[in-house]
Amino acid sequence: MAAPLSVADALFRVLDGVAPLPAETVPLAQAHGCVLAENLAARRTQPPDDVSAMDGYAVQAADVTAANARLTVIGEVPAGRPFAGTVGPGESVRIFTGGVLPAGADTVVVQEVATRDGDEVVFSAPGGAGRHVRRRGRDFSAGDVLLRRGRRLTMRDLALAAAMNHPAVPVHRRPRMGLLATGDELVPPGTEPGPGQIVYSNGFAIAALARSEGAETIDLGIVPDRLDETVAAIRRARAEGVDVLVTTGGASVGDYDLVQTALAAEGMALAFWKIAMRPGRPLMSGRLGDIHVLGLPGNPVSSFVTAVLFLVPLLRRLQGREDVSFPAEPAIAGGDLKANDERADFLRATLAIDQDGRLVATPVSDQDSSLLAPLGLADGLLVRDPHAPAAPAGSPCRVIRLPA
Repeated sequence: MAAPLSVADALFRVLDGVAPLPAETVPLAQAHGCVLAENLAARRTQPPDDVSAMDGYAVQAADVTAANARLTVIGEVPAGRPFAGTVGPGESVRIFTGGVLPAGADTVVVQEVATRDGDEVVFSAPGGAGRHVRRRGRDFSAGDVLLRRGRRLTMRDLALAAAMNHPAVPVHRRPRMGLLATGDELVPPGTEPGPGQIVYSNGFAIAALARSEGAETIDLGIVPDRLDETVAAIRRARAEGVDVLVTTGGASVGDYDLVQTALAAEGMALAFWKIAMRPGRPLMSGRLGDIHVLGLPGNPVSSFVTAVLFLVPLLRRLQGREDVSFPAEPAIAGGDLKANDERADFLRATLAIDQDGRLVATPVSDQDSSLLAPLGLADGLLVRDPHAPAAPAGSPCRVIRLPA
């Protein structure tokens, strides 16, 4: 029997040959969280003219070099209504924030130091050349590439794209992910479990994780440990046009682990089904035509940890992202660490900052892969390499922050 793959080799196989999904143009209002398929350049210059940054008076700086300068007011400039004339020596124009600076003016004196006297205004303080003026192109100029291909669009990016005059943007299509749970023992939340049954929990965290990564999720339900019903659920996934099929439970080779058998019957090309990690050893990966298949373990902690480490990178790669994995950060161990065996260990840990500003990762007390309460307490995964020696508290370590 072949040895289980390392985590790095398994991730390589999951992502091998995965190309971003085709691009589509979506309205800006629907683009939050999508990934740009092309660079986005500004279609306009912002601001398009020199404009006032304050409410006040547009003047020539040479007229306000000293306090108590008195100028004639020849008009006003609300935002969006430029002044048609020219400001000459000894003249001023009442201007409001965002108003286009009139020809001839080079400075704005704020209204707080101005006193109107009929058609004249007196300034109690001098002004400086160029004060309170936002120059044309201060933010960006037409043609500037401000958002680049592969960027996942944030709320701030939407505002920027709108200011760049893009009503719609080219993005990679969101992946469609089907989620299938298997097991005679599973019942949905709110059900009173019978003898030997447990309440199904894995899918809720996995679906939320996938949605947070930009995927559309399709619930294929819970199927019992019967080959015909498992095959039927896989065919439903194909009919739904999913890009990714995620199964939980039943991916091993026991008498009642039928997922591999059902997928093989449907033509799946298996990449691997065991990896050298804890929790999550019985992870399966393969291709069913154009569908990427991940068979996650049935234990809820194993299921979630493997989804963080393998499903998230797959969904990100399908969307054209370059940052496919959650980064590992340096930290120090908040407790003694035992020597590790041949498997990479991902210890659930709480994270805190000590008095020296260092990130401290303290493993939760019980690391059993079936326990959700300790997982709920954890903020991250403390990564232990295969055959890592014992290490005392305070030793350097690496952590992967868990998504909220």
